[in-house]
Amino acid sequence: MAPWALVTIAAAAFQTVRFMLQKVLASTTLSPAGATFSRFVYSWPFIAVLLALYVGAGDVAVPALSAGFWGFGLLGAVAQILATVCVVALFKERNFAVGITFKKTEVIQTVLVGALLLGEGVSLPGFAAIALGLVGLLLLSGGKEARGFSLRDLGNRAAGLGIASGVLFAFSAVSYRGASLTLASDDPVLRAGVTLMAVVTMQTLLMVVWLVLRERGEIARVWAARRVAVWIGVTSMGGSFCWFVAFTLQNAAYVKALGQVELILSVAATTLFFRERITAREALGMTVLAASILLLIVVI
Repeated sequence: MAPWALVTIAAAAFQTVRFMLQKVLASTTLSPAGATFSRFVYSWPFIAVLLALYVGAGDVAVPALSAGFWGFGLLGAVAQILATVCVVALFKERNFAVGITFKKTEVIQTVLVGALLLGEGVSLPGFAAIALGLVGLLLLSGGKEARGFSLRDLGNRAAGLGIASGVLFAFSAVSYRGASLTLASDDPVLRAGVTLMAVVTMQTLLMVVWLVLRERGEIARVWAARRVAVWIGVTSMGGSFCWFVAFTLQNAAYVKALGQVELILSVAATTLFFRERITAREALGMTVLAASILLLIVVI
């Protein structure tokens, strides 16, 4: 298996655990914004230390950060903040696995955003595999009690949050790839680490300003929840680093498509950890998405 594929699977595993922890905190202690902030503020120290150790041990120079780097980085940072808030809010509407499945609309949208921002496309078979995953979304959009399918179902709150998160995650993924490609270095680990450090710093500062102005007391609650939140930071760092390395090595659309393996992990989390029920319609939608993963692996 190609290195980018191994790193992508690791990223999906880290991200599943991180979303599980955020669902717990958002359901019991923190607001969606507070749960989102916890992933940035608690991952920042780990990222800073590991990047410093890597640069020091390898005796490598940090590449210059251009205006284009900061432009792509800021776009990705803001998009990821808003996307994460949408996903955490979605967990209150539907079960964990369905929430993650709605988030997976990012795959088809990453193709479109990648073409728009970076001029990158995918092959026709690759696009067909990604489109198959969209069919799974349509099966999920009607909710637990749905008997048929109507495009009006896409207008409900859960579908709206899921699709919005997908659009925003697509912009963040492509923007991060764009930022890393501006760095004058052949070392994908260094490029990923520098991009991640810059982005998480911006995200932490932006969220501090937001919470101080709009959700007074939430920062104190994030600190009070540190025994759980610190693990959000650790898993966030692991997941983000793996995503960034994968984006550096491969087209963001392919990375996000293979990242649908997260769906399988989320089903396990839903049934084994959260003890939530999955309906037959939801299971069918997830099965279609899983088939799109296998097809994508074959055609790439």
